[in-house]
Amino acid sequence: MPAIVLIGAQWGDEGKGKATDLLGSRVDYVVKFNGGNNAGHTVVVGNEKYALHLLPSGILTEGVTPVIANGVVVDLEVLFHELEALSARGVDVSKLQVSANAHVITQYHRTLDKVTERFLGKRQIGTTGRGIGPAYADKINRVGIRIQDLFDENILRQKVEGALDMKNHMLVKIYNRRAIHVDEIVDDLLSYAERLRPMVKDTVLELNRALDDDKTVLFEGGQATMLDIDHGTYPFVTSSNATSGGAVTGSGVAPNRIDRVIAVVKAYTTRVGAGPFPTELFDESGEFLRSAGFEFGTTTGRPRRTGWYDAPIARYTARINGVTDFVLTKLDVLTGLDEIPVCVAYEVDGVRHDEVPVSQSDFHHAKPIYEIFPGWKEDITGARTFDDLPKNAQDYVLAIEGMSGSRISAIGVGPGRDAIVVRHDLID
Repeated sequence: MPAIVLIGAQWGDEGKGKATDLLGSRVDYVVKFNGGNNAGHTVVVGNEKYALHLLPSGILTEGVTPVIANGVVVDLEVLFHELEALSARGVDVSKLQVSANAHVITQYHRTLDKVTERFLGKRQIGTTGRGIGPAYADKINRVGIRIQDLFDENILRQKVEGALDMKNHMLVKIYNRRAIHVDEIVDDLLSYAERLRPMVKDTVLELNRALDDDKTVLFEGGQATMLDIDHGTYPFVTSSNATSGGAVTGSGVAPNRIDRVIAVVKAYTTRVGAGPFPTELFDESGEFLRSAGFEFGTTTGRPRRTGWYDAPIARYTARINGVTDFVLTKLDVLTGLDEIPVCVAYEVDGVRHDEVPVSQSDFHHAKPIYEIFPGWKEDITGARTFDDLPKNAQDYVLAIEGMSGSRISAIGVGPGRDAIVVRHDLID
């Protein structure tokens, strides 16, 4: 059975939770391999809507083992808040596994995230202020706290002391904030230890054994390709690898075990936070997409920036991730438009670029070159086969498929769990 990587093809919020849910009943494990609670999945099950921030969306599917792998940074307060909220709604959360090697977000990470972002002023990145970047920075600087450290108080205290030694100088002398005491951090982290202990596993061993036993493992990426720390619109990116390569390092499963890479792409484009966005709309069309698509952050509540579909970005995503299948979401949001522009290339200083420019400065100044497609008025939320879609909707899908570097295997036509058109099987 396959190992499948599921990633976002744009700047996040593409509907990865819906795609994961589509595959859920045929998947044995769903693995979150990067990020933290700085992004969310909204999954609709019947009349119930679930907003997940840290947990893998597979936790909503009976029989699936959800895994938080080593590449994730974990805010324990958020983890247990989400688990308690799901339990209160009757969701079985007992199968959750958490990697012993995952890093922990602490109070000082959240504090530093907020004060440094404010300190940047007009050069702000647009972080969520949830401590994600500082936690990853500590990981790279080798002063991070890992899940396993919570079970050895002496080691935990030594690591917190080492981390706070420099950070308190920064907080007090640069940011004019109070120093953070070691005891308050250690006591806070230890308060979660016994509740956490049953969940903590050697997830690398667990996942590799699952694949050896012909189980199907789905690796679910947080954020998206254009927010990847290496391949995104740096520095306006997240602090981890949100591309398919991140699934390998973030889980401990070798690249030759990955069978399929599914990228989720919206029928238009959105992003949250600062950074270049060539097709961004500032008129009534942008407001239409925001309103009709309910484009507000699952985690932050921030209104998303909106724009038309960007084919060069889709091709870029297909190329660097090895995309085998696209899942196109929110096609229904475009219903009612007379015309639908699609960005097919960019113009930078009078020069046409058919691909994403390698220069961040060029990309920042890129102007979209559009091809216009006729819209449709018919309600498509009840469509369940490709032939059920109006001809103009079919033509739109086929056109962007031809521009995007891989086949479109499924199409989201509404917010419901079953509101999807499947053109090609995503597993077989």
